[in-house]
Amino acid sequence: MAKSSADDEELRRACQVAIEGTKQKIVLSIRVAKSRGIWGKSGKLGRQMAKPRVLALSTKSKGQRTKAFMRVLKYSNGGVLEPAKLYKLKHLSKVEVSTNDPSGCTFTLGFDNLRSQSVSPPQWTMRNVDDRNRLLFSILNLYKDIYGRLPKVVGIDVVEMAIWAKENKPTVATTTAKREVHDGRGPNESQLTESDMKVSVEKELVSQAEEEDMEALLGTYVMGIGEAEAFSERLRRELLALEAANVHAILESEPLVDEVLHGLEAAANCVEDMDEWLGMFNVKLRHMREDIQSIETRNNKLEMQSVNNRALMDELDKLLEKLHIPPEHAMCLTDGSFDEASMVQNIEACEWLASALQGVEKSKFDPTYANMRGVREKRAELEIIKSTFVRRASEFLANYFASLVDFMISDKNYFSHRGQLKRPDHADLRFKCRTYARLLQHLKNLDKRSLGPLRKAYCGSLNLLLRREAREFSNELRASTKVPKTQIIWLDAASGACPNANNNESATVSDAYAKMLTIFIPLLVDESSFFAHFMCFEVPGIATPGSKTGTDDDDDLGIMDIDDNNSKNVTNPAELAALNESLQDLLNGIQEDFIAVVDWAYRIDPLRCISMHGVTERYISSQKNDAAGYVRILLDDLESRISINFARFVEEACHQIERYEKNVRQMGVLQYISRFAILATRMEQYIQGQSRDLVDQAYTKLVSMMFVTLEKIAQTDPKYQDIFLLENYAAFQNSLYDLANVVPTLAKFYHQASEAYEQACLRHISMIIYYHFERLFQYARRIEDMLLTMPPEEIPFQIGMSKQDLRKVLKSSLSGLDKSVSAMYRRLQKNLTSEELLPSLWDKCKKEFLDKYDSFVQLVAKVYPQESIQPVGEMRDFLASL
Repeated sequence: MAKSSADDEELRRACQVAIEGTKQKIVLSIRVAKSRGIWGKSGKLGRQMAKPRVLALSTKSKGQRTKAFMRVLKYSNGGVLEPAKLYKLKHLSKVEVSTNDPSGCTFTLGFDNLRSQSVSPPQWTMRNVDDRNRLLFSILNLYKDIYGRLPKVVGIDVVEMAIWAKENKPTVATTTAKREVHDGRGPNESQLTESDMKVSVEKELVSQAEEEDMEALLGTYVMGIGEAEAFSERLRRELLALEAANVHAILESEPLVDEVLHGLEAAANCVEDMDEWLGMFNVKLRHMREDIQSIETRNNKLEMQSVNNRALMDELDKLLEKLHIPPEHAMCLTDGSFDEASMVQNIEACEWLASALQGVEKSKFDPTYANMRGVREKRAELEIIKSTFVRRASEFLANYFASLVDFMISDKNYFSHRGQLKRPDHADLRFKCRTYARLLQHLKNLDKRSLGPLRKAYCGSLNLLLRREAREFSNELRASTKVPKTQIIWLDAASGACPNANNNESATVSDAYAKMLTIFIPLLVDESSFFAHFMCFEVPGIATPGSKTGTDDDDDLGIMDIDDNNSKNVTNPAELAALNESLQDLLNGIQEDFIAVVDWAYRIDPLRCISMHGVTERYISSQKNDAAGYVRILLDDLESRISINFARFVEEACHQIERYEKNVRQMGVLQYISRFAILATRMEQYIQGQSRDLVDQAYTKLVSMMFVTLEKIAQTDPKYQDIFLLENYAAFQNSLYDLANVVPTLAKFYHQASEAYEQACLRHISMIIYYHFERLFQYARRIEDMLLTMPPEEIPFQIGMSKQDLRKVLKSSLSGLDKSVSAMYRRLQKNLTSEELLPSLWDKCKKEFLDKYDSFVQLVAKVYPQESIQPVGEMRDFLASL
């Protein structure tokens, strides 16, 4: 017999090398073939060929605990073993030998922790049964020793395993001993010794008591039989004796057999007679059964026909009930009156007509009924009644709306007239319209297209009323408002009068505009809301300014229970577009009277555009509902018109400022500089809401033009340019000091004017200083220029820079210093028109002179260290004494 691979020490060492680093010891390694279903039912090769693998049993000790593993190793491309799979032996639940393999060398190992139990486990095939038994014996023995139990064993007899273990015990023991010696372990360190293996076989496969019983039974069997040939001869003789006895007994019982045969023949005759009778009865019963079945079939058909007839009658009764048109409803719909007393009957007739039309729709009927002639005729009749009623109701409502508005327009006391402003009141109009609100809702349900002409008719009639009310109110509002007698001109130099006198009087014009909005904007919003609900637009309610609900209690149309869609808050874009289009027809043209008030207020006092702009912005911010879209458009147009008018005022003011450049003599503070503070103060008083941006833009444009024009005027006479600039910039700062602290835009221009003032002062003072001390500071400048190219000690040797030259310059410039300083003061005072600026300018002049003189003294000390010059401190004290 060929040597088993389990005894291959090279294989074992290769396996140990493959798992190096895992702290595990190889107990057994053996070559196997891996396959999945190699042996089929027919014994032929299955889906794939077997793959060579090595199964190795390994252990790992951790303290007092020992863990067992089964490793699968495969050959790499270079023929080196490498780990492929690792199974923990404690999860082994089943060992099954395949029945499809006739040799018994194929088995499977089932583990209970595999992720996918749907995939069949691999099959392992050994070279022979001895290798198989050796591997399975080692697995079971190791499993029992470590975990104290055995997995399930299927397809192999434990007795056969025990016999094999006993027969191969020396080989196993020898191999184990050899491995222990090879590994360098003593006999006490071995986990699989011969004695342990013997105990495991006797204890687990066949117990000692069972083995003794089997041996006793086999011994008794052999003792009873003796020699096999003698025992066989004795059995043959006994069989012949028994057969002879049976034949003799049969011959002795022949009379009894004949008697039994005669009895059986008589019984067979009776059975044949009985069979004939039963055949006759069976034919009769079959005929009777057919007759009964025929009768039952006819009875069932009659019963079914009766049931169907009754159901058909019931269906026809229901159909006739649906198709019946009550004469009172037909009369009301085709020739009834639409006065208030008849509206209850009209509403009931509309409700019946809507339900009847819905009942005869094809989708509500069985297809067989829907195509019946009677149903089609009734459907056509109902359509005719519907179109007749919709036409009559539309004509009546269009005439009714026109008559209501004509009645109100014909009453002159309803509108504003001379000496009295009349607030529009549409309560009576809405009360009369509410009578027909439910009728409009039913018209929408019957024919939605009929609402288009009705909406146009209502908008056309009410538009006449609203425009008349706005026109009369606007005319009387302007006529009753007290306005200034003269027009206010803010920055015109030709206007000698101060505009402050008329400021209080001009406040009435912005109040008149605010009153116009207060009266008419809520009215227009209410009309938009009433129109949206009255004409059955599917849009949310409108929140009027100052009200908690969408409309007043008087505008409750009482139609919310007709169509549940009215209660939804989702806006339909198509409905909203149709509503805004209708609102444009309703309110178109009314903006002309609002614009007339705006233009009238602008002509009286352009600054009132600021307060009107703020009032308009407040109303715009309160209009947030989509259903009042046209009112918001109206307010946007008014805001745009106010902004345009105010921009025109700013442009005119800028033109007035530009005219100063041509016809104003360069002297003193310009008129528009002093008047701008008054203008800005008044503009700040008029700011309301978010008008800050409008005013800041005006400030930016006006002040920018003022500064540009001031610079242009100053350039006409360079001799007095700086005096002119510093006086005007100083006047601008003084007049705007308080406003610049609270207005960021003016603060920016205040700082700009302050920088320009400082620059103009510096230029003017430097000119005066150089005029009186020209030689002194020119000599200092020459020293500075020379210091850039040569050391200080060489400067006294240059032409014109000797010590004598320095003494001459000091004598000519500093002798009579008091007279020179007095002359400098008089020259500073000479062309200055604003006396309040003189002290600060003189202080700046002395400070600038001291700074220049200090620089000169430092240069002299650096270049002429031996020369004496009046110290800076003495010069400061001298100037302070003046």
